[in-house]
Amino acid sequence: MGRLTQGQIDFFNTEGYLIHDDVFDPHDLAPLRREFEERIDRKIAALLAEGKLRNTYADQPFERRLTSIYRDSRENGEAVIAELEGPAGGGHHGIEMFRTITHPSLLAVVESLVGPEIIGSSVYRIRPKIPGIGRGIVPWHQDSGYFMQQCDNQTIITCWIPLVDATAENGCMQILPRAHRQGLVTHHTGGNAGFLVIEDGDLPPSPSKPVVAEAPLGGAVFMTNLTPHCSTPNRSDVIRWSVDLRYQGAEAPNNVGLWPNAEADEDELQEFQMACYPPEADFVVQSKLHPESVTDYAGFVRRREAFEQVKTIAYPKRGWTPVPLGAD
Repeated sequence: MGRLTQGQIDFFNTEGYLIHDDVFDPHDLAPLRREFEERIDRKIAALLAEGKLRNTYADQPFERRLTSIYRDSRENGEAVIAELEGPAGGGHHGIEMFRTITHPSLLAVVESLVGPEIIGSSVYRIRPKIPGIGRGIVPWHQDSGYFMQQCDNQTIITCWIPLVDATAENGCMQILPRAHRQGLVTHHTGGNAGFLVIEDGDLPPSPSKPVVAEAPLGGAVFMTNLTPHCSTPNRSDVIRWSVDLRYQGAEAPNNVGLWPNAEADEDELQEFQMACYPPEADFVVQSKLHPESVTDYAGFVRRREAFEQVKTIAYPKRGWTPVPLGAD
């Protein structure tokens, strides 16, 4: 069911990415869109009750409503986005979010790349890229720039799923082919909206120009954790809604089975630091060897909420330095 062909697997391993046009039936993603809309409705209603906005733009569709809210008031727009993203970008953990993460067709593709024992990461992100808003422009980076050093040689799959057709006009990603073979390169802090950034002089060599990763609703873009990519401006009149999910094989470092404790001693923290991204919860999404270990929705919510409560724990960073003075 949905497994990749050997040709697709070879392409992914060689190029560092794969654009798959029909991972989902587009109707499969409609419940997730509705779940986002419902949460947006609740936040807008709360802002209305607080007297912070006057026009709720209830007649506008999913692809446009948040744009109007944001243009009336940046503060209100950011409040709605924060309701979905949470403090780190993946705050929403409704049932349809979980069903998307564990969708059989998606896991079949992931299994083709990492094997049947699959760990899902709570380092997922919800991305509403509003037209003309600079915070949606993401500079060149590798996802491993955000992960711990012990995972540099592991395969962690980023699965980027558009909830509308993703085009060059509305700000789809650009990807640097084959550059993942060069390993992790130098990143700097201080990029747009606080993102890490690879300066132009540090970008690894590629045999071709960046690929414009257009993908239709129902499709997905898969990348390795070492694949350089960026996200371009939205020049359209619709919001480029998307989510990006991450998966790894069970052999890669993870925090499955560990529960955070704000009073943890140094030894306990050391255990958490062995995960690829310690601040957020990993969970088993598929196991042929130990099916009883697969996390259900209730367990997913418990882990998400437990880790959210201890965001203040100081985890180690990569030690990247700020963007050099005078750099663009």
